[in-house]
Amino acid sequence: MAKTYGVGIMGAGNISSAYLRLAPLFEGLEVRAVADILPEAASKRAEEFGVAAQTPDELLKNSELDVIVNLTVPSTHYRVSMDIVSAGKHAYSEKPFVLSVEEGLSLKKAADERNLAVGSAPDTFLGGAHQQARDIIDAGRLGKIMSGTTHVMSRGMEHWHPNPDFFFQPGGGPILDLGPYYITDLVHLLGPVKRLSAFTNMARNERVVSADGPYKGSIIKVGTPTTIHGILEFHNGAIVTIGASWDVAAHGHHNIELYGTDGSIFVPDPNFFGGDLVTTGIEGIRTPVEPWAHPFGKPNQDVDKDTPRANYRCAGLADMVQSIETGQKARCGIEVALHVVEVMTGLLKAGETGEVLTLTTTCERPRALGIEEAQALLRA
Repeated sequence: MAKTYGVGIMGAGNISSAYLRLAPLFEGLEVRAVADILPEAASKRAEEFGVAAQTPDELLKNSELDVIVNLTVPSTHYRVSMDIVSAGKHAYSEKPFVLSVEEGLSLKKAADERNLAVGSAPDTFLGGAHQQARDIIDAGRLGKIMSGTTHVMSRGMEHWHPNPDFFFQPGGGPILDLGPYYITDLVHLLGPVKRLSAFTNMARNERVVSADGPYKGSIIKVGTPTTIHGILEFHNGAIVTIGASWDVAAHGHHNIELYGTDGSIFVPDPNFFGGDLVTTGIEGIRTPVEPWAHPFGKPNQDVDKDTPRANYRCAGLADMVQSIETGQKARCGIEVALHVVEVMTGLLKAGETGEVLTLTTTCERPRALGIEEAQALLRA
C-alpha cells in the first residue's frame, strides 16, 4: 500500500491494548495517539506503547490522523463516531457501532457526504477457521445449507468483569454484547437475514457482582433481557436458531452448527480467529478438518501456554484502509455492520412484541478472505 494511515485510538480501556499491540502487524497502519476522557488512562496506554497521549478534542483535531478507532462504551459509539466523521476522519468502531438502525443510517449519511469510510468490529470472521468454513460451504461440500443453530450462553458478566453494570442496561445484554460475533459470522457464511422472530426474558431483576474489584458485592439493577431465543430466516432459505443468555449455568450446545443437504459443519467460537473445525458427510460421521495455512489462523497469543490462540484484531481495520485505496467494499464495512445491528435490535423488539419482523436493511455477503489476500494485509 502506497500510503500509511495515521491511526488514533479513542478510549483507553481494556480492548485498547489489543489494538495498540496488534496494529503494527498490518500494512498501512500506524497508531500515533491515544485519547480518553480520563487523562491518566490515556497517559498509561501512551507510555506503554510509545504513542502520544491526547484529550478527545485534541485527537479529533490531530492533522496526523486519517482514521480514529472508537473504543468507547456502546452507549456513546454513535456520538463519538459522528464526531470523528464530522472532524473529517474515517471511523472504525468496536461493536456494536450504533444501537439503532436510525443511528446507523444517520452516521452513514454523514460519512457518505464527506466521502469517508465507516467500519466496525467484529473482524474475527476473517480468522483462519471461519474462512476455511466459508471455503468448505462455498465449494458445495455440504450441499445446500438449510438450517442451523448458534448459542452463546453463560452465568453472566458479573462473575468475571470488575465493573459490569453497563452490560445489564439498554444497549447491553448478551445479544448486543456477544451477538455481533455470532450474527456477523452467520452473515459471512450464509448472507443477509430476511425475517426473524424471538422470545426474551430475564432470570433476575438484580445481579450481585462477584468478580474481584471495587464493585464486588454491589447490586446491579437489570434493565435489558438476559435470555433471548430467536429464529433467523436468511435470504438464501436457511433457518437458524439463535440462543443468547447470561442465565445459564452450563449447556452442551456447540457455538455454530450448520446443516446442509449433504453434511454438517461445526464452526468454532466466532469470538476468536482460530479453533477446530469438524464436518460430516450425509452419513453423519464427524471428521476433524485439517487446518489450512491461513495467516489469521496461526497462533500468536499465549504461545507458551497449553491453549495458544490466533488473535488478529485490526484485520478489519486494515481491510477497511485497503478498501479506501482500492475502491472495493470493506469486509467489515458499514452495510454489514448496520444489517447486523438491525438483526440484533430486531430480536429484542420481536421479544417485546411477539411479531415476525421483516428486515428493512440488507447487505452483500462479505467477500471471502483467502490466504494470499490475508497475507497482503500483513507487513512483509
